Amino acid sequence: MAKGFLPVSMKEARARGWDAPDFVYVTGDAYVDHPSFGLAIISRVLENAGYRVAMLPQPDWHSCEPFKAFGRPKIGFLVTAGVIDSMVNHYTVAKKRRSEDAYSPGGKAGHRPDRATIVYCNRIREAYGDIPIAIGGVEASLRRFAHYDYWDDRVRNSILVDSGADVLMFGMGERSVLKVAEWMASGRDFADMRIPGTCVTAGELPEGFVEIPAWEVVAKDRRAYAEAFRVQYDQQDPVRGRPVAQKHGRRWLLQNPPDMPLSQEELDAVYALPYMRAWHPMYDGEGGVPAIEEVKFSIASVRGCFGACSFCALTFHQGRIVTARSKASIVAEGRLLTKQPGFKGYIHDVGGPTANFRRPACDKQLKQGACAHRQCLFPKPCPNLVADHREYIDILRELRALPGVKKVFVRSGIRYDYVMADKKGRFLTELAKHHISGQLKVAPEHVSPRVLHYMGKPDVETYDAFTQRYRQINEALGLRQYLVPYFMSSHPGCTLDDAIQLAVYMKRTGQHPDQVQDFYPTPGTLSTAMFFTGLDPRDMTPVYVPRDPKEKAMQRALMHYFKPYNRPLVLAALKKAGREDLIGWGPDCLIAPYERRTGAQKSDPRDRAGQRSGKQKRPERERSSERRKRR
Repeated sequence: MAKGFLPVSMKEARARGWDAPDFVYVTGDAYVDHPSFGLAIISRVLENAGYRVAMLPQPDWHSCEPFKAFGRPKIGFLVTAGVIDSMVNHYTVAKKRRSEDAYSPGGKAGHRPDRATIVYCNRIREAYGDIPIAIGGVEASLRRFAHYDYWDDRVRNSILVDSGADVLMFGMGERSVLKVAEWMASGRDFADMRIPGTCVTAGELPEGFVEIPAWEVVAKDRRAYAEAFRVQYDQQDPVRGRPVAQKHGRRWLLQNPPDMPLSQEELDAVYALPYMRAWHPMYDGEGGVPAIEEVKFSIASVRGCFGACSFCALTFHQGRIVTARSKASIVAEGRLLTKQPGFKGYIHDVGGPTANFRRPACDKQLKQGACAHRQCLFPKPCPNLVADHREYIDILRELRALPGVKKVFVRSGIRYDYVMADKKGRFLTELAKHHISGQLKVAPEHVSPRVLHYMGKPDVETYDAFTQRYRQINEALGLRQYLVPYFMSSHPGCTLDDAIQLAVYMKRTGQHPDQVQDFYPTPGTLSTAMFFTGLDPRDMTPVYVPRDPKEKAMQRALMHYFKPYNRPLVLAALKKAGREDLIGWGPDCLIAPYERRTGAQKSDPRDRAGQRSGKQKRPERERSSERRKRR
């Protein structure tokens, strides 16, 4: 059983007999001690190794005084912006301020600053000078090199440089944080650190590092930025990756190779630590922390993703090599969930970045790494791919057989092309019969071959074959269940003609998606590099990038062509593209030749502009993608 929450005040620290903590862990999220939250895992890993860790969640950053709450820690500070990059957390793709924050008490925004990692580190330096500081989490991990920042619309320094921290930990961090903690305690020079999964700065360039263009160069030369990103992308492998160096002013940013993913035994041990599985009681009066509701009765079973979608940061954070917990570990957590307060018989999810990945894509990845310049599923599944759902099916069956369990859902995304590659074909039947509730969410993203090429997604024929099989299985089972597809507008490479092609496809297939999403250029993705440079870093060929706000609004409106208030934008798009043939009464026509004047057709300025208001909840697609990228 858990001993209780880690101290959040010096009074609680003294109650444990501490004169001072070893580490003060500063986080932009509220303190939730649940294994779906990176701060909970890292703090428990350190505690399990014998370190004294005090939690300082969401301190007031307007002065350095709140950062002195525990006095000077014996070893140093750990800093994370939280589960999500603080700028993504605060702003929509239209750069409008969000009014909600699921990772803060009561779901209220305003509890953390923009660029939280940098601000927190600056306040710590103000309070304690040269005390050792280590940064980690998604914000630090994906901003470790000079990077394009969508909100400033410029290339920023590595976050390690701007924060003034001593070491940056990228990736998942359980193994590297223990080595970093030992290094920090020893007082050794950080410039000499060669721990996998870390970045440091140094005055000299050591031997063996691959040099990429300096920040001063990539900030001005977009081709150089694309070339630098290609090297970063190619070296993002724990087996074959080489250390990478990038100059910032007079100092060098040194990235050591990525750390190997945890073994199954290590993963099992991490998830067996004594989590309280709840928010800290200090938030009770504010209604708690909403983010836990989605994961409280869910099980994280896998890490990593060999899907390698261009717009997803997982390749740069968790990596392409999939590792999974053992069946015994997962079933043990399922049994634990049945005893938690509030459990009503439903396990909400058993998955991860991609629910139906349970192993590396092929047998050689753990020894030779993921292939450079090749993908496991795109444009077609690799001949060496091992597509096998048998173990996952067995785990789901054992979970739903647990006493007290009524239903086990799979709500993490599944790769339908991986399902189709499994020739045994049992998984989809099992999924439809037992593990969804009326709807299955999938992400074809687009149908244009050109756009899918830049996205790294399978062709539309694969999606069509999957939808046909799903329909047939449900008919055989006597069930009325549906697919909920997610599509994306304005991705690099997507022209107005491509957007129209997608709208016509939706019309022909009778799809009316509730939620669509504009491409959001976030740090660390191949798509963001394309967005900034107008080049595909993989081969340096030009890429069309829709930047004009009106065109982006048109592309989004085309995906909801059937909504009356989108008619003016759809009409303008069709005329601009010379597709007046789609205005009329034919089977492929998107809109009628004239507008019917009814009260139902009053315009909705929010949807016409293609943006959500701050008061709306972020769509499930956006929230689920955030869950996959934690830490």
